[in-house]
Amino acid sequence: MELVPGKKIYFLSDFHLGAPNEVASRKREDRLVRFLNHAKQDAAAFFIVGDIFDFWFEYKTVVPKGFVRLLGCLAQISDAGIPIHIFTGNHDLWMNDYLTKELNAKVYFEPKQFQFGDKQFLIGHGDGLGPGDDGYKRLKIIFTNPVCQWLFRQLHPDMGIRLANYFSAKSRAKTGTADEQFLGEDKEWLIIYCKEKAKEMDVDFFIFGHRHFAIDFKINDRSKYINLGDWIRLNTYGVFDGTNMELKDWKD
Repeated sequence: MELVPGKKIYFLSDFHLGAPNEVASRKREDRLVRFLNHAKQDAAAFFIVGDIFDFWFEYKTVVPKGFVRLLGCLAQISDAGIPIHIFTGNHDLWMNDYLTKELNAKVYFEPKQFQFGDKQFLIGHGDGLGPGDDGYKRLKIIFTNPVCQWLFRQLHPDMGIRLANYFSAKSRAKTGTADEQFLGEDKEWLIIYCKEKAKEMDVDFFIFGHRHFAIDFKINDRSKYINLGDWIRLNTYGVFDGTNMELKDWKD
């Protein structure tokens, strides 16, 4: 993609709409819509890098209710000819073709490399990358298995969605604020992952979410790792103008 002068690419992640309750989620959704309506004025593309929803599962003819303000805003952006790229996260990895059909969005299930101008980007949600977290990696294999997904789909949506929301809330209660804490350069698995990848491929910017803190970290003389933070506490996002990549926070 070659950027037209004055146009920008926006990156944001981790909305977790639906959590922890309807009231808080609605306020967050309204804030996101205000941001998107502001950003679309000079946007060349939007990259939403995972965990839009705290839970999402597409049955054959049913999706979780709610979130119509955000989805309607994204539909308007798409109808205006602005591309939307969506990466699945660990909370909404059960996407199929609904957002592709409704929003004309491109949906990715693994990290993907892009070139914007003369800059190379590697973009993904960030879950299951790097060393450690073996329990989640095993769980992800089960969650992404077509047979397991088919079995879950046999549950009535009322039961399946209620069950998934229960376990999602239980997981948040167990982990607490762990995802918000920077563990240090030697223990942050996404930093370790980026350092290894930088040896194999030319990348200017590694863009990830998943870890709920915002950071612009220098990997080597060329590469930077940028974590986009979240829209639960931080309201942070990344923006690339064709030359510079910046991490910013939205002042509503």
